[in-house]
Amino acid sequence: MTEQLSADRPGARRKEPGRRRSGSDEKILAAAKNLFLADRYDGVTLERIAERAGVSRQTVYNRFGSKDAVFREMVRYHWSAFAGPDRRGVECDAGASAEEVLQGFAESLQRFAAETDQIRFARLVVAESVRRPWIADEFYRVGKGPVVEAFVGCLDDLVRSGRLQCPDTYLAARQFMGLVQEFLVWPRVMAFEEETTAQPAAEVVIEEAVRVFLARYAPGPNAPGRPA
Repeated sequence: MTEQLSADRPGARRKEPGRRRSGSDEKILAAAKNLFLADRYDGVTLERIAERAGVSRQTVYNRFGSKDAVFREMVRYHWSAFAGPDRRGVECDAGASAEEVLQGFAESLQRFAAETDQIRFARLVVAESVRRPWIADEFYRVGKGPVVEAFVGCLDDLVRSGRLQCPDTYLAARQFMGLVQEFLVWPRVMAFEEETTAQPAAEVVIEEAVRVFLARYAPGPNAPGRPA
């Protein structure tokens, strides 16, 4: 059995999405994340993951089946820390204004970038996806994609209730994320030291992003659902 055994190959023990992780799984995934971030994909083996996690190689194989499968589940494990719409943070409830929803979501993006390994993880994905495009696909499929989808759902709710006037909520969601991440994420991913040092404070970036977004998508005075 090789390290490169595909997680999609029949018989491979790919972990089922949504399945509850055991304590052993958590240790394995935390160990794998540390190793992949430090030594990239080629520098990691099931043996090293097992040693770091304090379990046997057979345990790692029995739980996941291959290094590919460990990596895929490790991506899901990483993104589970995100606090955003429909996860653990922002709620698009009927009582919240568009400004409050946008502010809360932007703060979730900022916290995830600042308080987790998201910057290092993004660098890993950029570096590895040239030779292994499935890594970028997986990063989007189980991580950023669901975040975007959930945020689009928030914007849809705001449009239906008259709190926003937006013809394309998917486009608008990506625009807003770009306003935030262009300052708070990508300069750090690319290690633009001068730009990172000179950029405005996170609070200013978020406040201005909300203002710019609402300048475009705030409903007019006669919009359905807007208070008279």
